[in-house]
Formats: sequence, C-alpha cells, structure tokens
Amino acid sequence: MRRRPTGLLLVLLALLGACGGTPAAPSAPTGTIRFASYDFQENQILVEVYAEAARRAGLPVSVQHGIGTREVVAPAIQQGVVDVVVDYLGTATLFARPAFPDLPESPETMHRVLSRTLGGRGVLVLDPARAEDQNGFAVTTAFAAGNGVATLSDLAPLAPLLTFGGPPECPDRPLCLPGLAEVYGLEFAEVRAMPTRGATVEALLSGDIQVGLLETTDARLAVAPVMLLIDDLGLQPRENVVPLVRADVADRWEGLTEALDETSALLTTGDLVQLNRAVELEDLTPEEAAKRWWG
Repeated sequence: MRRRPTGLLLVLLALLGACGGTPAAPSAPTGTIRFASYDFQENQILVEVYAEAARRAGLPVSVQHGIGTREVVAPAIQQGVVDVVVDYLGTATLFARPAFPDLPESPETMHRVLSRTLGGRGVLVLDPARAEDQNGFAVTTAFAAGNGVATLSDLAPLAPLLTFGGPPECPDRPLCLPGLAEVYGLEFAEVRAMPTRGATVEALLSGDIQVGLLETTDARLAVAPVMLLIDDLGLQPRENVVPLVRADVADRWEGLTEALDETSALLTTGDLVQLNRAVELEDLTPEEAAKRWWG
C-alpha cells in the first residue's frame, strides 16, 4: 500500500456533496450509445478511440466532448445521463472512494476496488489498458540544470520563490497542489491557472511559471526543452486507462463491452503518446487521430 494525502481527501467529499443534483443531459441522438469525455484533450482522443471501436462493431454511437470535470462527469454516468466514460484507474478510484485510507499499488487490486465501488452504482469497470498516463510536474531543462533539481523533493527549498501553473481545479485535487503540499511540503509563492497544457509549456518557456502540471504522455515533452521531475515519494498512483460503462447499457447493446475490452488489450502508453502527438503537434482532430490509429 502507498502513502496518500489523507486529510485532504475530504476535499473530494465536499466536491461530491456539491453535485447532489442531476447533471443536465447533453444533447445526443436518441437510440445511441452516449460516449462522453472530460474537458481536456487527451481524454477526448481516448473517447474517440473507444467510440470508433464500437462503431466498427456495428453499434450506434454519439460522442459528447468536454462535458466537464470529474465532478460533473462521474455523477452523469452514475445517474444515466451518459453511457460510456474513459477514465484513469488511480484517479477514478480515489474519486469514487475519497475516504479510502490508501490506494493499492497494483492496478489489479485497484481495479477490484473500483469495480466493487462502482458496481453498486450501476457502472461496470471494464478491463484496464496497458496505456497509462499520470500527473507529471515539469520544469525547463535550463531550470533543472541551474538549480540542481531532478526530483520533486529537490523543489522543497525553492518552492516559496516559484510560481506554479496548472489547470483551474489543481488547488482542489489531492493529486495536484494539496498532494504536493502534504507529501512533499511544497508551498509555492504563486499559483496561476493554465487553460491548456500547451499554455503551460509556453508559460514555462517564457518564465511566467517555473513549475507546471503536464501529463506523462504529453507529446511536447519530446520536442520542447522541458522535463518531468521524478515523483520520488510516490504521490501519483497507477493510472491505467479504463473504460466505464453503464451496466444497463452493456446489457442492452450486445458486443459493446467486447469491443471496448479488445481496444484496451491493444492500447499501449506508446500509442497514447503518438495519439497525443497527432493532435498536439500535427493538428489532427481527436476523431481523425483515432481513425488513423485504427488504420
């Protein structure tokens, strides 16, 4: 078992409590399997990859992108507003069970915990993919060399002088700023909300921020002079990509779970990096990148 920021998990309970109402139903054609994505680009790409698998299995699909953050999307699938969500194993487990004392280290055990939890809410947790994407915290290579930092622990004496950039929800997420404070003792001089990961890289390169949140599969890491600091105290859990499906929808549409499980069996972390590259650097749409991946 791995140490987690425990007291700060109550933040998620408060957030879930704020979502007591039923989310507004996104507009979608009737008689379709409603795939929904979170409000960031990689998740939109993943949803298109899995939706294409369902299309190729002859199933009627509609895709609704950018429905919102996890606080919006998680209640939506549990309440039957959407049918399929593509999630990340560790974060999904932490969100579903915010009072869980410690997350299991192995994806297999985490999958069992998440399956038991969401099964009682009418949601099936399908097979996780080998593809994995964790939160990463980046600095420029020049900053790392000039300050002798390679790990998140190395930032502790510098953080009070630094500006951090991340998504607007970062101050409330246990695996972002609260976790950095509790596990690493990192308290930054200033925090700036970044609208996109691309904007985060630009702000790092311009010096507007010195530390920024990027996913470990961000294609810009291979082409920009930025690097991820090592998570040496293990804040981030395993984050295998995992599809979540309404149980009643899986029963209604024969072949759906098989198509999604077959996709997970194929998808690797390297594939995810290439899919991100296609959208981030080659200007393909998520749908175009997904279709090219399927060939």
